[in-house]
Amino acid sequence: MYAPTSSESARQGSPEQQDDTSQSRYPPSVVSSVSSIPETTSSSISSSSNYSFSPSHDSPAEVAAIISILKGKSVDELQNLLSDEDAYSQLLLSLDQVKIQNIIRDELRKETVQLARDNLEKEPRIMELRNQCRIVRTIELAVAQEKLNDLERQKDVLLRSCSPASLLQKLQEAANKIEEESETLHRQLLDREIDLGAFVQKYRKLRSAYHRQELILLASKTALTV
Repeated sequence: MYAPTSSESARQGSPEQQDDTSQSRYPPSVVSSVSSIPETTSSSISSSSNYSFSPSHDSPAEVAAIISILKGKSVDELQNLLSDEDAYSQLLLSLDQVKIQNIIRDELRKETVQLARDNLEKEPRIMELRNQCRIVRTIELAVAQEKLNDLERQKDVLLRSCSPASLLQKLQEAANKIEEESETLHRQLLDREIDLGAFVQKYRKLRSAYHRQELILLASKTALTV
């Protein structure tokens, strides 16, 4: 009967070990990489093509560095990495790639904290400028509102002065004024303050203007009622 060698037994692993590997909390790529390393010396591992340790985004140099670290570990150490979370974390934190990422993370964290502090220091100035803007906006709004109200009043005056009723009233006032001038001229004649020739000439002009004004007023009333 064929008996498996010690290296084949280590490569295949016991059922308990296989069950532990299948239930491992670590990524399948890590599990398959560690399980695929045999219990032989590092000289028996000649090529990195036998392992699938790294994700696709790792460079060949990074993959080679990780494989180099795993080559120097025994099967017990590799199995311990699969079962002991602390050991796995220590190995992970010892990798140069992880150290670089941690340094970058710490730098970003420091920069973020510094930016937050700078913003907090600028907050009083921001509040001051905001209050100034509010004051300026309030003053300008009051001035603009007053100007708008004045323009509204002017508009109302113009509309009232140009309304039909206002125009008729102005025509009537103009006719009444001519009528009063005619009466004044007539009294002057009675009081002998003006001679008859001058009276006739002025009175005729006034009455012509009066009747013309009355005709305009009548035409306007007729046009508005149509």
